[in-house]
Amino acid sequence: MKRVFGFFCLIGAMACGEPPEAAPFHTVEVMTLLQDSSISVRALEPMAGSVGFAGSNGLFGSIDTRDFTVRTGRMEYKGSYPEFRAVAHTPGDFFMLSAGDPALLYKTGGQGRMELVYEEHGPGVFYDAMAFWDDLNGVAVGDALGGCLSILLTRDGGLSWNKLPCEVLPTALEGEGAFAASDTNIAIRGGECWVVTSKGRILHSSDLGHSWEVYSTPVRPESETYGLYSLDFYDTLTGYAIGGDYTLPEDTRANKVATHDGGKTWTLRASGSAPGYRSCVQYVPGRHGRDLVAVGFMGISYSSDGGDTWALLSKEGFYSLRFLDDSTAIGSGKGRISRLRFR
Repeated sequence: MKRVFGFFCLIGAMACGEPPEAAPFHTVEVMTLLQDSSISVRALEPMAGSVGFAGSNGLFGSIDTRDFTVRTGRMEYKGSYPEFRAVAHTPGDFFMLSAGDPALLYKTGGQGRMELVYEEHGPGVFYDAMAFWDDLNGVAVGDALGGCLSILLTRDGGLSWNKLPCEVLPTALEGEGAFAASDTNIAIRGGECWVVTSKGRILHSSDLGHSWEVYSTPVRPESETYGLYSLDFYDTLTGYAIGGDYTLPEDTRANKVATHDGGKTWTLRASGSAPGYRSCVQYVPGRHGRDLVAVGFMGISYSSDGGDTWALLSKEGFYSLRFLDDSTAIGSGKGRISRLRFR
């Protein structure tokens, strides 16, 4: 009987154990959904049945994930058009946050119109990313002012936002911020939140942003344009961060790090090997933390071994991407938004 059972387990893995591992990707098909040379889109947010986005020149909109139609709008503020670099959502609302002075944070209001719920003025104001833990609690992160990173919190679903005082935050390094390249400076899994900074450090909170600690990585920025640009976590333990120097995009030294203990310790991966600069990294859903895709204006790279080695799938350039399922993603960049299908 044991031999018979073992035989049926062998031919019926779905019934007797884990399903077979998915085959690695070898190609990616790119289909342009929106093309406009005057725009740049760095912020994407998967939602129920759609992907929200926002970008330069006040552009914002959504992509229907059933037929991939695109709807757009344009936000004006006192005769100018904001540069949006961050978006987020709750089940009931969509949010978008501009970079630079003034910082403008909008949420969905009555009759689908966007309403301004937070603004901040002053030299050095610059916000980079935004995310929500749940329906009520959200966070936005910006460059350092007054000795600490700028961190906004909401406890009422985005109706109001309050800036944390530096007294409750780790002291920032000189010039520390977060590169506003892809809206992936923040990763949230369950109640855990991690923030990657331009100086190669990781801020971590396990209590919805009430308190923060800081972890170091082996990345030691050599210039203002070099550092970690993006991070993602597959679960509360397994994470990966990537960056480099966009002015030296083929430099592959010390620009990729991984953690397996929730961000407490980070080790270099593929240092000296491609890819060089990338602005966004994301885990492929449903692949047990093995498969990652990283994009930048130099191309689309893929790893099937947790980021130890990488392959270039395409020279198509993008700033950011978000997966819809285990083989389909939306990518955004200079002048376009596209659907990416990995095979």
